[in-house]
Amino acid sequence: MLTPGNVNDATAFGQALDGIRVPRSGPGRPRTTPLRVLGDKAYSSRAIRHLLRRRGIAATIPERRDQVGNRRRRGRSGGRPPVFDKEIYRDRNVVERCFARLKQFRAIATRFDKLADRYRAGVVLASLILWLREPAR
Repeated sequence: MLTPGNVNDATAFGQALDGIRVPRSGPGRPRTTPLRVLGDKAYSSRAIRHLLRRRGIAATIPERRDQVGNRRRRGRSGGRPPVFDKEIYRDRNVVERCFARLKQFRAIATRFDKLADRYRAGVVLASLILWLREPAR
């Protein structure tokens, strides 16, 4: 999903979650609910955690420092900390490395294109180029 540069990622999270389509290996409809969501601290909000909990999706999102402080300041009424698995969170570096490789393309890093369709086409082309450069495993 492509959003304007001045829009917070957390505000578009629900729309991005609705747009997920994971194809099945055999026949059948694509899955629309992931098993787990890995996010950085920008996605650590009560609304996002509530949305994921309501849909039955496990969340691996670290808590922001200010949220930890507020929870501890409130004492017992602050609740318990959300579950966070450091081992699973390490898999998130694959996404960050992909973004870093995509930003090696100048047109993507600076977004020269005014129209969203053209920018998306540039991202797709850059992704294909990176995929074709990858040695076969």
